[in-house]
Amino acid sequence: MSFDRHRRWVDGLRAIPLPEVLRAVGAEADRHDPAKWRTAQGVLSVNGAKFFNWTQGRGGGGAIDLAMHLNACDFTAAVRWLAPLRVPVPASPVNTPAPHPVLAMPTPAAGQLDRVQRYLREQRRLPEALLKPLLDAGRLYADRRANAVFVLLGNEGLPVGAELRATSATPWRGLAPGSRKDLGYFACGPAQASELVLCESAIDAISCAALYPDRLCLSTAGARPTPAWLPPLLAHHRLYCGFDADPTGDQMAAAMSARYPAIQRLRPLHHDWNDVLTATA
Repeated sequence: MSFDRHRRWVDGLRAIPLPEVLRAVGAEADRHDPAKWRTAQGVLSVNGAKFFNWTQGRGGGGAIDLAMHLNACDFTAAVRWLAPLRVPVPASPVNTPAPHPVLAMPTPAAGQLDRVQRYLREQRRLPEALLKPLLDAGRLYADRRANAVFVLLGNEGLPVGAELRATSATPWRGLAPGSRKDLGYFACGPAQASELVLCESAIDAISCAALYPDRLCLSTAGARPTPAWLPPLLAHHRLYCGFDADPTGDQMAAAMSARYPAIQRLRPLHHDWNDVLTATA
């Protein structure tokens, strides 16, 4: 690639909308302030191409700066990480796709497991009968920061990523670096179930499984209408879209139903399935 083409390619990465970058790392948008996001690095505000981390008292501009900040990496690593979010533009007859970041699963920390279990049982009201099989199978564990780690499994039953949920007083959720939520999902419920419910998070999937014990509940790790692993499931299962009862959940559910008419909407009576579960506990 010539210097000029490389410069334009980097400029294209820098111009990626910041919300797209935040969603890629699993940052959580504030329900009341669309400019505010909760990340592993702290609470950020976004204004166009600018961002500011109120927790750390510093900010920057452009998608590359944001990727460096969120992933605590240098410029080169940030560019490589951003590359899958945009198709490279050099006019070359052979276009080699940029490699996806290597999956870095959090290291289990047995000493933090009690705290994670207390959070899930006492604050989230998740039943022990559902948590224990997940813990025993290694599909749920604690990392050194006392985050609950929910493992995403691919077609071969191997980890392709993980959802992370903080158990501290500061709400936060994200994804393990290099997670490929397009290749797999977190599941809870009977594996042979004929009916499946798609939820926005692992905690919602476990909550939904408690409410619908005969259904297998899957997390799409965010409201997404077209996960790559979805079409094969339609051939053998009846699917319900159980995204959150909010504008984003409704819009993504409508987009999913438009793409896959066989999928029916199953809207939580409260904001999400965990809210429904805690309201009935």
